[in-house]
Amino acid sequence: MDEGFDVGARLRQLRQERGLSQRELAKRAKVTNSSISLIEQNSVSPSVSSLKKILDALPVSISAFFAGDEHSQPRPFYKASELTEIGDGVLSWRLVAARRPDRRMSVLHERYPPGADSGDEMLEHDGEEGGVVVEGEIEITVNGEVALLRAGDAYYFDSRLPHRFRNVGDRECVIVSANTPPSFSDGGEELHHG
Repeated sequence: MDEGFDVGARLRQLRQERGLSQRELAKRAKVTNSSISLIEQNSVSPSVSSLKKILDALPVSISAFFAGDEHSQPRPFYKASELTEIGDGVLSWRLVAARRPDRRMSVLHERYPPGADSGDEMLEHDGEEGGVVVEGEIEITVNGEVALLRAGDAYYFDSRLPHRFRNVGDRECVIVSANTPPSFSDGGEELHHG
């Protein structure tokens, strides 16, 4: 997660604003009580899929979670250091313009180290997504169809189809992707392709 961002404090704030105990949030998110406690204490960094499950139970979008209470004026350019890390410590997903109000799409700079995987569970959510492999290779499964994409190759699909991303190569894979509705959207609750 973003080093300058206090994930634990933000989760605690949102949980308390909704009047939920750690136990109740854990029950709704189908995670253990200790998971919520450890995340709020910043003792563990949640995987993207775990954080998504917890935020869906609030419900709060990933975008709103990382934007916090900040509102900034829209601007056209962002330095690499200004991208918001929403990865899980293994996968790196750096979101462009995370704090931009009324953002209608998500643009991500994604890094998958060798062996990295978006998760055992196939992902499904409203919207469309696409991307271009910049370096390395990635195995993408969409609705049972599997392809190995290399630098220069691209993908575009309906995100409601079950999908998964895996780096089966021996070097890092870098992808620049976009999805709409913005980042992690599923009927108003936000998800991402992994």
